[in-house]
Amino acid sequence: MFKVRCFIFASFLMANFIYSQDSLTVQNIDEIEITSTRIHLPFKKNSRTISIISAIDIKNSAATNLADLLQQEAGIDIRRRGTSGMQADLYIRGGSFDQTLLLIDGIKMDDAQTGHHTMNAALPMEVIERIEIIKGPAARVFGQNAFTGAINIVTKKVTENEVSANLEAGSYNQLNTSVTVASSLENSSHLVHVSRLTSDGYRYNTDYDNSNYFIKSTFNKKGQAFDMITNFSERKFGANGFYASPTATNQYEETQNSLIGFSTQFSSEKWLIKPRVYWKRNQDEYVFVRQDPSIYRNLHITDKIGAEVNASYTSSLGVTGFGIDMSKIYLRSNNLGNRNRFMTTFFLEHQFKLADNKLDITPGVAVTYFSDFKFHAFPGIDIGYRLNDNLKAYGNIGYTYRIPTYTDLYYRDPTTNGDENLKPEEALSEEIGIKYFTPTFTASAAIFNRNASKLIDFVKDNAPDLWQATNIRDLNTKGFEINTSYYFKINTFNQNLSLGYTFLEDEVKALNVNFSRYAINSLRHQFTSRLSTQLFKNVSQNIVYKYAERTSGESYNVWDASIIVSLKQFEITATASNIFNAEYYETNLVPMPKGNMLFGLRYHFN
Repeated sequence: MFKVRCFIFASFLMANFIYSQDSLTVQNIDEIEITSTRIHLPFKKNSRTISIISAIDIKNSAATNLADLLQQEAGIDIRRRGTSGMQADLYIRGGSFDQTLLLIDGIKMDDAQTGHHTMNAALPMEVIERIEIIKGPAARVFGQNAFTGAINIVTKKVTENEVSANLEAGSYNQLNTSVTVASSLENSSHLVHVSRLTSDGYRYNTDYDNSNYFIKSTFNKKGQAFDMITNFSERKFGANGFYASPTATNQYEETQNSLIGFSTQFSSEKWLIKPRVYWKRNQDEYVFVRQDPSIYRNLHITDKIGAEVNASYTSSLGVTGFGIDMSKIYLRSNNLGNRNRFMTTFFLEHQFKLADNKLDITPGVAVTYFSDFKFHAFPGIDIGYRLNDNLKAYGNIGYTYRIPTYTDLYYRDPTTNGDENLKPEEALSEEIGIKYFTPTFTASAAIFNRNASKLIDFVKDNAPDLWQATNIRDLNTKGFEINTSYYFKINTFNQNLSLGYTFLEDEVKALNVNFSRYAINSLRHQFTSRLSTQLFKNVSQNIVYKYAERTSGESYNVWDASIIVSLKQFEITATASNIFNAEYYETNLVPMPKGNMLFGLRYHFN
């Protein structure tokens, strides 16, 4: 059957000879301002390892959801449990899913219950303008949870009136429908998106029914404008082997993720001040046996209410960035109990420019108070030197940490015990790198090292014992990363080839225990590539290749591809995933889907 689908997909390639459209425009990302930092700097001038997934990259990614898109980035390990990024976990440079921070327009989407919920906040691709990926210690910039890095989703701005409707159908009875409306009025603008994704699942009890509702509005455009963003995502899915052991085939889960935030901006020649308030909510219901919830059921509801002010001041001495972030967390859970936590973080950094502006030095510190973990400080420094207009060397060093989740502290089940006396995880991270930019070619390389201590693991001495949460693991992670992107033309059409490679080596200190639940299984070797081509006016095609080898020794090769045919206001797409039927696992011995297809039809009108 899949051979038939491949034949259909190949036939789309023949459409190169039939239709016509304008060639793609290359987006110059060199001067994109990184909005997720307190000192706003163009991408080219930043002295950290930062990657940008632009709007064109998203269009050419052969990905239909955020989890699949991020998996194409070297240094990022997305461990999925099915199609459409179902219940995916997010890792950066060998860190855990609890050690990576996700932001939406700068709003922190961390969940105090567990990092398993990070990707519940993933937005639909239709509302994303670009994605900023900050690798390495980011606690100095964002606070707790940015242990190994942070990812900021920047949503689209509305500049014109437009409506698009999308319908996709494919393998496993996947059916995706969405409507996106952009409206630019005299004194306000609005972006509204509604979508629903359903599937019978690629094997027993992996069906899902997901809904997304998103609104972004700008009010009072002629005066002191302010923005509102709100999002609601609901996921209902069978979780065959997703948690516990692979033999737990009848698990089921429902999650709801909500966000509403308001922000504005005050600016002058020297000042930039950005206040923001927000409320985030996550609800998670887990059932061990779908057919009989009374056997074992967990229900967790987490609310986070926050307010922050970020500012920067430019003077003859350079740029000073500072801010304060306050939030209150409430947890209601039949397993974890009723908990609350108050957090306050103060940020301060300053960028010095020396040697005729070729040398930049940015020291900084963040100090956080937790009502249950008291004060913690994490200083750091970034240094960069511009060798010429296109070449820059940089390095940074910083302390980073993560406080335990409520699951680490209080979770109880027939096999597991949390520990309310756990201490925060800590690490010292360093990296040095070099960046090269021209309009047609970009390249970057970085060497990094992270010495982490007090990492939390669930361990036991004897097989019948309960798993016990303990600050027991010390880990040294080192490696290097290379990324390149080359833009070229064939006839008058733009083409792009992007390559990335990451090598990781984990040195685990002796645990002195017989059983450990969280075995280190990082991507020791990771190679990613994407070829985006356009040989004729209306048709573009994209081929994505991913190679992964984990520290366990398991390795796999995965090929994805897509084609886009534009016919005036219509857009026809075909996406093929795992086209050579690779057999592999990404987490918990959950087999990934074999080759599958998704066909789409999108209609745009103004």
